[in-house]
Formats: sequence, structure tokens, C-alpha cells
Amino acid sequence: VAFAATPASKPAPAMSNAAMPADPYLWLEGVEDPKALEWVRERNAKAEAEIAGTPEFQKLEADLRAILDSTDRIPGVTKIGDYYYNFWRDKANPRGLWRRTTLDEYRKPAPKWETVIDLDALNAAEGRAENEKWVWHGAECLKPKYERCLIALSRGGADADVTREFDLTTKTWVQDGFFRPEAKGGVQWIDRDTVYVYTDFGAGSMTTSGYPRVVKEWKRGQPLSEARVVYEGQANDMYIAASRDLTPGYERDFVSRTIAFYNDELYLRRKDGTLAKVDAPNSANKSVHNQWLTLELREPWEVGGKSYAAGSLLAIDFDRFMGGARDFEVVFAPTDTVSLSGYTWTRNHLVLTLLDDVKSQVRVVTPTRTGPWPQKPLAGAPAVGTTSVGAVDADTSDALWMTTTDFLTPTTLSLVKIGGKPERLKSNPEFFDKTGLVSEQHFAVSADGTRVPYFIVRRADMKMDGSTPTLLWGYGGFEVSYTATYSAMAGRGWLQRGGAYVLANIRGGGEYGPRWHQAALKANRHKAYEDFAAVAQDLFKRGITSPKRLGAQGGSNGGLLMGNMITQYPHLFGAIVCQVPLLDMQRYHKLLAGASWMAEYGDPDKPEEWAFIRTFSPYHLLKEGVKYPPVLFTTSTRDDRVHPGHARKMMARMEAMGADVRYYENIEGGHGGAADNGQEAHMRAMAYTFLWQQLSK
Repeated sequence: VAFAATPASKPAPAMSNAAMPADPYLWLEGVEDPKALEWVRERNAKAEAEIAGTPEFQKLEADLRAILDSTDRIPGVTKIGDYYYNFWRDKANPRGLWRRTTLDEYRKPAPKWETVIDLDALNAAEGRAENEKWVWHGAECLKPKYERCLIALSRGGADADVTREFDLTTKTWVQDGFFRPEAKGGVQWIDRDTVYVYTDFGAGSMTTSGYPRVVKEWKRGQPLSEARVVYEGQANDMYIAASRDLTPGYERDFVSRTIAFYNDELYLRRKDGTLAKVDAPNSANKSVHNQWLTLELREPWEVGGKSYAAGSLLAIDFDRFMGGARDFEVVFAPTDTVSLSGYTWTRNHLVLTLLDDVKSQVRVVTPTRTGPWPQKPLAGAPAVGTTSVGAVDADTSDALWMTTTDFLTPTTLSLVKIGGKPERLKSNPEFFDKTGLVSEQHFAVSADGTRVPYFIVRRADMKMDGSTPTLLWGYGGFEVSYTATYSAMAGRGWLQRGGAYVLANIRGGGEYGPRWHQAALKANRHKAYEDFAAVAQDLFKRGITSPKRLGAQGGSNGGLLMGNMITQYPHLFGAIVCQVPLLDMQRYHKLLAGASWMAEYGDPDKPEEWAFIRTFSPYHLLKEGVKYPPVLFTTSTRDDRVHPGHARKMMARMEAMGADVRYYENIEGGHGGAADNGQEAHMRAMAYTFLWQQLSK
């Protein structure tokens, strides 16, 4: 049977944004509106009754919670001074502990940990008065002594958070210390008594995207309102910030102006307060480490009489560059199949992580003052699967943390000293039975002839008759890459039940560098959706599954992907889970952080751009009389990045059409959807249970 990769129905002729009919469900955008919350509670109850009211669900939820709470998980650490710090959540500590140990202890199977901050105890102490349920957002500690830290805490997991000063020597909050009220933004150390602060200072101080527009220098004991302005961006910029590089011998101050995604400016702040622009393309990712400036190019660049390809990584002495030099070292240049995934500095080396057809390679580069920089593979890095590396302490050593994994191999953490053999420290247990499972990579051919890679994990003895319930996952946006990694949740919740799991590396992501991302921007967005549909078709052709047995799942930009599968390719799917999604692309830029994504999707207020945006706006592609697959929408009331109104309104419109839809909105969780392990287990179990109910009929 042939399955045409064409939309279910042609979009209506384009009309201007202003001419669109009134939205009858606009009232659901009132996040905390009592009427809207009552609507949410009613639908939550229905979804809970249908999906969560079975012994099978309860068993799966308990199993997933046990995985998340397992004390056998690798406790990832960050070196701060002489200690190694870890943030840890389990059943006894649902909101988590920030704790520390020594390297000698960490090497042991069961290290002894010293608790530094207990978030559950903090919530218990403060919750009675303030009704707070803090979620950890991280710590920024002042080197080289590491006596004081700036701790970020979020109410319910939202992006907006507070910053509080903490004394690491006494393990107490600093009375009358630096405190930033709740807002999107942050604080960065300059010295013990001075910080950079970028936050909501009042009217006009935030961008249209809801992020800081002003950065100030703030002295200890000074009212925040009296902090001195360092830089003020434009209202339609995305994000303004500043920081000091505190590396001994390389102390420098920088101001960053993010105009939009893939469009930013970096300034060196001189001692007299004046700014000198780092004169590199706005589209390049700019970074300074010790004496080196690195530029990761997203577009071709001609400079100094030479041409450099998009996707290249260039390096040059920072001071020489600021003085006019442009004789770059080409640290990496892309090929048709190999792209730069990331890089990290150690004291004496630059370590590159590459993707070759979405499989990892790691190279060690040694900077030199003259001649090409020599490169060699990282000793001990595996030849297959996914490998990631990070510096242990770039100021003092050439040691790396190295994690290795693949779909069927639990993550292993090793300590690697460049030039030596890896020291294996920790491994996650096998959380699901992989007996009889195999993983493979295949390529589908999209509508325009592009080869699109995808991974599949399945039973080796699976019948190729289209009968296997299969879960197809994708994202396809913002140059984010997804690789072969061990997922205990998918393994226990899906593979162990006999299903097949597929990861689609569609355009819009970064699997082949900037070109893969740029191929699906704005008017070309449809190519990401054609890629996803092509993977579905390839699964059918191979006999792996069939439309009634194929489910799809994605969140955020992946939720927009799911919305387009619902509305443009409903005949390819037996069920869809659409999580924290963008769906109303007419209003996305007016809701929360939406304005910051116009470089990705376009500006709906421009008629010429709304003409193509409307073709991938699921909320406007819904049509009476179309048979849509069963759908579960999930979101969070506390998501202050992607507005919950997207999912609410799509649910309401499809519900009114008589479509087979259900809805669940977690009150906490932010954009991640869950604020603790219990909530995450519940949300995951709902998704897997719903899909299995629909696809195994």
C-alpha cells in the first residue's frame, strides 16, 4: 500500500493576519483566569479517568518513579574549588539536595555526601509563610575562593526565578546579601561586593520577548534601583546580559546583546566603562577562553582575503583580533556528513565533539602560536554511540568528564586525563530488559529528495508485517541535535512492552550543522514536516509498522511538529502526544517568550510572512469533516516560555469539532512539564499508556 506524503487538505487562500476571524477561545489564554482553570480541571479529570485509572497505568507510573528515584543513578558532579557538587532528587528528597563530596569519595561505589542546601527543608520552612515550592535553577560561585554563591530558585519550575546569595563556608543564606526579585534574568559576579544584574527593573526594562533589556553594575548594600546602567538594548532585542571572566590572568568583562536567535553582538567592556565590539558576524557563535577567541560560523564569511564555510570553527588570539588581525586557525571545517556538535576547553587543549551521520567522534586539538594546530582522536572514546565531554576544571587541568551511551547501553561516566586511559567511575544500571533488542540507523527520502536519517530500536525477531506499535519522536528546530542515547523511560515504558521506538533526525535540527537547520527556516518550515512524514512512510515500506500502529510524540517546537502531523498528515498516525506545544502561529509572538522565535518561524504581523506561517499554523489548519487521529495534549500552567493557551485553544477547537482528544495540564513544571520526579513519572506514564491504548487495539 502506498501512503502519499501530502497534506490531508489544502490550506485556504492566504489572508492578512488582521483579516482573520475572531478567536472564540481567546479567553483560554488567561493563565490564572478562574474560568480557564475550571476548564482545565474538568479536562484533567476526564484524562485522568480515561488514562490513569487502570492497574496497568499505576504499575508503569510506579516503575518510572522508581527509575527516577533510583539511588543507583550516576550523580553527575561539577567541580567548585576543592569539592565536587551534585544536585540530587529522589523519593526522600523530591525537590532535591545540593550536596558535595571529594574526588576520592566520589570514586567509591557509595560516596559520602555533605548536604549544602536542602530544598525540601527550605520549602517546609518558607512555605508556611510564603506558600513557596522552590525548584532548583543552579548556582554561580565566585572564584577563586568559592566562598560565596548566587543561587537561582524558581517557583514551580517557571523560567522566571529569584537569585539569593549563599555563604558556602557556613552553608547559610547571607542576610541582607544580594537578592534579585522574581523575573527572567540573572546575576553574575564581578567581585565579592559587585555583580552584574539583568532583570526586570520596572516599566520599559524588559524586551518584547519578556527578557532583560538593561544590564547594570550593582554594589553590595546598594538599592537595586540605584545600580548603575552598563548597557541598554532595544525593546525588540531578545536578551541583554553581562559577565566577567574571572580566570586568573585573563580577567575581562563582556556585554552580550542577543538581538534574536542566531543574531547577537559581543562587546569587551574596558576599565573606563566604554565598550569595544568584537567585530565578527552577528550570526557567529562567539566565545573567549583565556587568550583565544573562537568563532563558530553559521554563514559563510570572507575576511582577510580568505573564505570560510558555514559550520566552521575558527580560532585566533583575542588581543590580536581586537587589534585588527584576521589570520584565523581553521580548527574544524564541515563535510557533507560531519558537523561540529560542540567543544570544550581544558587548560592546554580544545576538545571537539563531532557528528558523522549523527554518530559521535571526539578530537583533541592543541593550540600553538605558530603553524597548524595538531589534532588527534581522544584516546578511549568509543567508535559507536554517543560520547560527550566536559572539562573538569579548565583553569587548572587537562582532565575531562566523558559520558558514553547508546540506545541499549546505559550511560557510563569516565574521568579522562588527555593523553591517558579513561578511568571508569560510574555506570547507570540497566533499567529495562534489552534482551532481543537491536538498534539500527536508516535513511528516508523526503519530498525534495533529501536523505533524512533516523534511528530505530526494535525486537530482532519483530515481524515485518506492520503490526508493531511504534513510537516516532522528533523535534526539528533551533539547530538542536538528537543522538543515540539510553532512555530508561522509553525502554521501560515502551520497548519492554514490545513496541518499537524511532528517533527522526529531521531538518531544522543541527545534526548536519547550520545548513540542516537553515533548510527548514520560515518559508521552508514545511520541509521539516515532509521529513517526518517521509520517515513514517519509510517505516511502512519496511513493514515495521502501519498507520494504525504508528504513534508520534514531541514537545515545544516538537509540539508544533505534532500539530502539523495532526492537521496535515492525519492519515499517517494512529495516535499523537503533543506536549507544551506552539500551535497558534498567528499569536505566538504575542505570548510570553514567543517574540524571540521570529528568526525561526517569521513575523505573523507582516502579510508576506503570515502567508507562509499560516501554512504551518495547526490552530488555523483545523477543518471540519477531517478524521484526526486520537490526541493527548499536555502542558503546564507554570510554563512561562510556551504559553499554555496554545494547547488549551487547540484542545477546545478540536473538542468542539467532535475530534478524539484529551487534555492534561500540570499545575507546576514550567516548560519541562514537571517540577519533581513524581510529576515526571505521572506525565510520562500518561503519554506511554495513552499511546499503547490507542496503538495496540
